[in-house]
Amino acid sequence: MRVSLGSYNIHGCIGRDGRYDPARILEVLRELQCDIVALQEVDTRLQLHLLEFLAEGTGSVAVPGPTLVRASGDYGNAVLSRLPILKTRRLDLTYKHHEPRGAIGVDIDCGGVALRAVATHLGLRPTERRFQVRRLLDMFRTESAQPAALMGDLNEWFLWGRPLRWLHAYFGTSRAIRTFPAHVPALALDRILVHPYHALETIGVHTSAAARIASDHLPVKAILNLDARAGDAKT
Repeated sequence: MRVSLGSYNIHGCIGRDGRYDPARILEVLRELQCDIVALQEVDTRLQLHLLEFLAEGTGSVAVPGPTLVRASGDYGNAVLSRLPILKTRRLDLTYKHHEPRGAIGVDIDCGGVALRAVATHLGLRPTERRFQVRRLLDMFRTESAQPAALMGDLNEWFLWGRPLRWLHAYFGTSRAIRTFPAHVPALALDRILVHPYHALETIGVHTSAAARIASDHLPVKAILNLDARAGDAKT
């Protein structure tokens, strides 16, 4: 009943050295060894089959969630899953005339338990994030006590801001793990929030040498125990 989750802003596969290198991103994903990974800033303009490359390299199925669609390639979010996908939903989170944003909601069969995993990348402005979090929370209203996880780059550095307070009211207060910038992490932008909170067994940042150069963000990894007898979360 243990499931591993990851969230990774891959920065279009452009590393801190300014070099485009999808193989480095794949190396980090293989290090993570996650059952389910939320990706942000997936840019297929330079490699149209980027998602297929990452999915094949990790033994996963890819669920694209582009927010910008162009003839030359798409840009946005994605989910990689090694576990069977039951249902997928996409949500537009674009606020007024700001940069298009979105979320992917995926129900995943975790050994007979359906986990609702939502991947997103929120906006840069506080007004955007307040609008987006209110819409996101609607994706977690289910008829049963279904376990759920929100994964992504929330772009929320105001620890006492309303978006985080609203999220913590549902998911419980999570650790602020610094993930950005990758070489000297100072801001907790990337998060994995879990409901019910006691299902979160461990959570931490992945700080390998490859992760410190492959993107400007470090990935976050969490282990969930979906057994109803799971105790309090560990750090």
